Amino acid sequence: MDNNNPPEKRITVRPEDAKPQIFRTLRNIDLNLLTIFEAVYVHKGIVNAAKVLNLTPSAISQSIQKLRLIFPDPLFIRKGQGVTPTAYALHLHEYISQGLESILGALDLTGSYDKQRTITIGTPPSIGALVIPIIFQAIKEHAPHLMMRNIPINDAENQLSQFQTDLIIDTNIASSRTLNHHVLYSDRMMLVCRKGHPCLNEPINEAVLQKYEHTLLMLEGQKLSGLRQRVQDLFPERQVSFSSYNVFTIAALIGNSDLLGLMPTRLFKLFCGCWPLVEIDFPPLSSERVDISLYYNKLSLRDPVLENVINVIRQAF
Repeated sequence: MDNNNPPEKRITVRPEDAKPQIFRTLRNIDLNLLTIFEAVYVHKGIVNAAKVLNLTPSAISQSIQKLRLIFPDPLFIRKGQGVTPTAYALHLHEYISQGLESILGALDLTGSYDKQRTITIGTPPSIGALVIPIIFQAIKEHAPHLMMRNIPINDAENQLSQFQTDLIIDTNIASSRTLNHHVLYSDRMMLVCRKGHPCLNEPINEAVLQKYEHTLLMLEGQKLSGLRQRVQDLFPERQVSFSSYNVFTIAALIGNSDLLGLMPTRLFKLFCGCWPLVEIDFPPLSSERVDISLYYNKLSLRDPVLENVINVIRQAF
């Protein structure tokens, strides 16, 4: 009985066992021959390709002959003063040109290759929400071909020293001789509560503020230890009933309880659109500030693309 239904298209999945065979096949092919193939294809002749590659026409002809032994096709047919590619060569060119472009993009040492490259920036979620929109617009204006990837910070010093990320933006990371940093901006610290909080109906002083429970944002870094100590000196008997590494969570909790908490000015302005937060006017805290800095491996400056991105980010702030 005839089956009138056409056969379904199948997706060929290359098994893991095939990978060693791929490497063995590539080992038997001089990849320089593919460059010569592209030169002959693009410049439509052996003589022109020889001039571009600074080789002799004889060397180009020998290379094409080697390719003919690899591929089951003459690849190029003489036509007048030049050559014309065969149908098989047209097919081959599509894949070789894409592969060479990818390699050129990955090995771009001058920053002039106009292909997409991904710049990886590590940030905490809260700082990322503040700085990434600014950085994205600045990079797109100066280097529109670049792509950006934002990742979390788990071990900032190792992420940078082992080149797992290009840049990190944070309040502070451990000092290291291998790292450079630039302060992007400095933010004033604020004492915050919800709208309608009972403390707003009393004269604000240390004794009043210590009657209420506080939140604590857990941040790493020796540079912030001084701020922690000064806050402790202001509120030696404060009761911390909630602590979190996530300032979004703290802001949401403050907006829905009688808890008090500290946060930088820019984050306060961001969170005001989400939760009913107000600042508690407490002058002893008005001079406290926190720095947001850009960190990178010193060796990154050997990369012109990354050096340009660093300069663009610094100028944006």
